[in-house]
Amino acid sequence: MNSRRKTHRNSKRYIQWFGVTVIVLALFRCAFLGDSTTQTNAEEQVCLADDDSIANQEIVDVQESQDAQEQLNAQSPSISSAPSAIDWSKPHRIKGVANFDKAFPDSNHVQLISAHRWGVSPVKDREDAERRKCELVYIGSSPYYIIKPLTSSIPYLVPHAALLLEDIGRSFMDSLQAKGLPLHYAVVTSVLRSEYDVKRLRRHNGNATEQSCHLYGTTFDINYNLFAKVGDPEVCPKPDYGEARYKQVLSEVLNDLRQQGRCYVKYERKQPCFHITVR
Repeated sequence: MNSRRKTHRNSKRYIQWFGVTVIVLALFRCAFLGDSTTQTNAEEQVCLADDDSIANQEIVDVQESQDAQEQLNAQSPSISSAPSAIDWSKPHRIKGVANFDKAFPDSNHVQLISAHRWGVSPVKDREDAERRKCELVYIGSSPYYIIKPLTSSIPYLVPHAALLLEDIGRSFMDSLQAKGLPLHYAVVTSVLRSEYDVKRLRRHNGNATEQSCHLYGTTFDINYNLFAKVGDPEVCPKPDYGEARYKQVLSEVLNDLRQQGRCYVKYERKQPCFHITVR
């Protein structure tokens, strides 16, 4: 009997201890899982926060990029919104120069220094000029000016001077168009001269000098009383004489290029021309 009671008591204690153990393990498991869940949730929240931050940063970057592009577009208008180069409803006013002698005073002595710098050694005659084509450029044909039939010079210039002449002719036409005037060519009357040409010319031309800038291929003359109408069907366009407006427009072009340091200009009176040497 006592043995039975003792066995029953031991079994009861075992069950009690087992139950306590189970409860402790259950509590421990709940506590552990709770911390793990909390940590996982925290990590998920941090990840979500990071994703939101990245997404927000991308939105900010895109917005800043769009703002920068809009600012760039505002500073650099598109071609379609850019104003026309020439406003045909408002022709530009002809300004010209107040005094031709004061605006273009560059004497032969001044121009000769530049001719020595940029030019070739003087050619003896036309045959010598033909042999020097490696140093000279043929300027007998251009869409911006015409060469009057030459009797005392040859249609060649050094490349530096040929470019200047081309720019003068193109700028002259652009100015005529901007001012609403009919297009005319500038007329070139003298270019490269040989030593033989200079000697022969000095017999009847008081402006001709033995130390002529024309000897070096750096100098040319443009008539200020003679202009040729563009579109004339003749091979040699019929010239317009005494057109003061064209003279003023041409003087504007030459004055601008002279002030830019691209050329020297002398206003000649005995021979009606602008005597021009490249710089």
